[in-house]
Amino acid sequence: MSGHSKWATIRRKKGKADAERGKTFTRHIKEITVAAREGGGDPVGNPRLRSAIAAAKVSNMPADNIKRAIQKGTGELPGVSYESITYEGYGPAGVAIYIEVFTDNKNRVVAEIRHILSKYGGNLGANGCVSWMFEKKGIITVELDAVDEDTLIEIATEAGAEDIVTESGSYEVIIAPNDIDTVRSAIEAKNIPMASAEVTMRPTNSTRVDSESEAGSLLKMLELLEDNDDIQKVYTNFDIDESILEKLAG
Repeated sequence: MSGHSKWATIRRKKGKADAERGKTFTRHIKEITVAAREGGGDPVGNPRLRSAIAAAKVSNMPADNIKRAIQKGTGELPGVSYESITYEGYGPAGVAIYIEVFTDNKNRVVAEIRHILSKYGGNLGANGCVSWMFEKKGIITVELDAVDEDTLIEIATEAGAEDIVTESGSYEVIIAPNDIDTVRSAIEAKNIPMASAEVTMRPTNSTRVDSESEAGSLLKMLELLEDNDDIQKVYTNFDIDESILEKLAG
């Protein structure tokens, strides 16, 4: 089971989603701004920007916010210049950690990441140490009660989806990154609500965490990383038994 999916589900159960609406918008703005700066402000010719806009729309981000983020990226409006960096390392039990950062202060964020990882029994590694364990995919998440599985399979596969799996109480529609907007539009056209739509790093293998103490440290570490304003996304390949998760949630 995807550690990234499990972590997203854990945060929803902890009531983080509504509380972090503003932070979600900020991350969408950063992604759109960087995508527009690096590939231009026209989503037709910029797949990364197109995907970023699609993800923002699923989060109900206002169109004016999206437009301003693009204009900041293209230089039409003033804005902070973010540097896009990735960091790789390990968490408790040797779990792979892949971190995407948009920052205006590289020295600050690398020091903070190193501190958080070491505090909970992990360590920062060299570039490439864990990235080979992940593959870039578009993933659309749909809650189980939003649609029956056969209907979703028919709609998504006809639009070009590669696979549909059930992960942590929801459907995950897996798509080639460049096809995410096409599949999202097909699902949206059928008035099926989506919990998220994003291009993500999906783990190709998993690391089992059987110790409750290590699992607790890992989840605390991930929460601190995701609460950092410079960190855009955190990916991991952990596999923790549901019984351990329930104990920790309690």
